[in-house]
Amino acid sequence: MQLTLHHNTTYSFDRDVLLGPHDIRLRPAFHGRTPIVDYALRVRPSDANLRWYVDAAGNRVARLLFPRAVSELALDITITADLVAYDPFDFLIDLWAAQFPFAYPADVAAELAPALGAEVNSVEFAQWMARLKNALLSAGSMNTVQLLVEVNKRVHADVAYTVREAIGVQTPAQTLTMRSGSCRDSGWLLVQALRELGLAARFVSGYLIQPGAQATQQQSSTGQTQTITQPMRADFHAWAEVYLPGAGWIGLDPTSGLLTAEGHIPVAVARHPAQAGPVVGSASPSEARLTHHLEVTPA
Repeated sequence: MQLTLHHNTTYSFDRDVLLGPHDIRLRPAFHGRTPIVDYALRVRPSDANLRWYVDAAGNRVARLLFPRAVSELALDITITADLVAYDPFDFLIDLWAAQFPFAYPADVAAELAPALGAEVNSVEFAQWMARLKNALLSAGSMNTVQLLVEVNKRVHADVAYTVREAIGVQTPAQTLTMRSGSCRDSGWLLVQALRELGLAARFVSGYLIQPGAQATQQQSSTGQTQTITQPMRADFHAWAEVYLPGAGWIGLDPTSGLLTAEGHIPVAVARHPAQAGPVVGSASPSEARLTHHLEVTPA
């Protein structure tokens, strides 16, 4: 099923402002498993200078330069994707890594260094990890895929999803103390948990398309039956990826407690969430208003 995602982000300023260079990380990543049929980025003002480059994490980044002062910056993105269903467990792991714990070979570990090593120093996180390890590894070893499934499910069970408009990401200690967080908060907690277990993990931002329009019936006040169809929806989302020898980077979504599937379209990966920001840039002093709209339609 081919769908087209329409994404508009507009910054409206109360005066003409000078914009510094802007980096836009909103193009589907090379490693995504959902086929991308078409992609377009349109920028207003139209005379902005646009150049593409690949950053240190391998993300495709649009660099924008602005020749004059502007009162508005608008980014219009269209992505046509073929949501071919696939089995998220359809991958092969090297035999020596099929049971956990395992160690990456030295040359692989060197390549994965930015994604290794937890960066958390808190009592809350240490206690939570101790309980997790005791529950999962008391027998000494465990099937690697089952371990990942259980860790992902544990974050999902312990962190209630909430919409959080504030900029930035909560620390794992904050997320565990409040037992709630946005997708980026639970994603970051999962990244740190996987790293604490000695696995290479990274933060991912992207789109989540939920195409399963469901027809439901309900009875009106007049006794008539009405059929109500829920529209397809898309959200900007965040999750985690873990590196498995022989399989590569595998996505885990703690918001749902499931592995990522065809509806997940990664656009940026990073060692830390701050490095995966979809729009990064500066402007001269002003009051700004941000509007954001996502819509999915049949292609």
